[in-house]
Amino acid sequence: MDAIHKGATGVAVEDIQERLTSLGYTIEKDERVERAFGRSTATAVARFRLDHGLSLGDVVDAPTWAILVDECYQLGDRTLYLRLPNFHGNDVRQLQERLNVLGFSCGEPDGVYGVHTEAAVKLFQESIGALADGMAFQDTFDAIERLRHVWAGKPANGPHPQGAMGFARAASVLEAAGIAITADDPISRNVAGRLWNLAHATVDDCALELVDSPADAADDTRVLIVLSTEPLPDNVASGVGNLTLDDFDTLPLRLRTAIQSSEAVPRAIRIELPVGTGAFTMSDAQTFAVLLLDAICAAFDHLDL
Repeated sequence: MDAIHKGATGVAVEDIQERLTSLGYTIEKDERVERAFGRSTATAVARFRLDHGLSLGDVVDAPTWAILVDECYQLGDRTLYLRLPNFHGNDVRQLQERLNVLGFSCGEPDGVYGVHTEAAVKLFQESIGALADGMAFQDTFDAIERLRHVWAGKPANGPHPQGAMGFARAASVLEAAGIAITADDPISRNVAGRLWNLAHATVDDCALELVDSPADAADDTRVLIVLSTEPLPDNVASGVGNLTLDDFDTLPLRLRTAIQSSEAVPRAIRIELPVGTGAFTMSDAQTFAVLLLDAICAAFDHLDL
């Protein structure tokens, strides 16, 4: 593109001015009315270039224009997916920041839709029971927006570990959460039974319920947790959120996100146990049960359903 500089007028200047003002840069009203590249427009351009690591100057050249366009994208303006060259821009950065806060780590938010961002999107989609194809479009954006109360105002560099809870807080969750747990194979039933035993050993008045199947959950159950050793089929939406028992630091956040996103009644979430192909021991089952109980207590702490 030809560089746009002081003295220029017209639609191109108007576009530049609108983009700069939308980003918080100040341009005098008379210049905007006349669509004229005057002193205040040049100052705004110079500050924008400085803020974004470009060389000093007040000219809108091709590199400046490219970054200006990128910075004006808002989440939802376009469908995002993995491609070459990668999508890049402010909307990608917003997506990364929000997923990081929700426990689906994209790494450092850099505004580039690369493989780590695609992986985080797939995990988020799977957690809410959506088709986990890594393509972020309106359904995905809507699900993230519904969780605004979770991510708004939080630091977004991630990951966001959520440590173990004290006894009193864990007890308050187990006494009042209204959780039912079931499992769909022998190994996961073993883990579910151990989890139930641990919970009831933690507090005398534990309300966590162990059921044979989802249909057996009590009428007042608020959240149903299904344990399984089987992965979801590829590219099949289950309608129920799915998480893998991994990345233990972010597991409570991911579990909380999945619960809040569930539209089932009662809210439902499936947790996949990574048992591998080797021998699965009683020690493994006990470890999984402890990790799950800690994550459930942390996820449900002050959770308003």
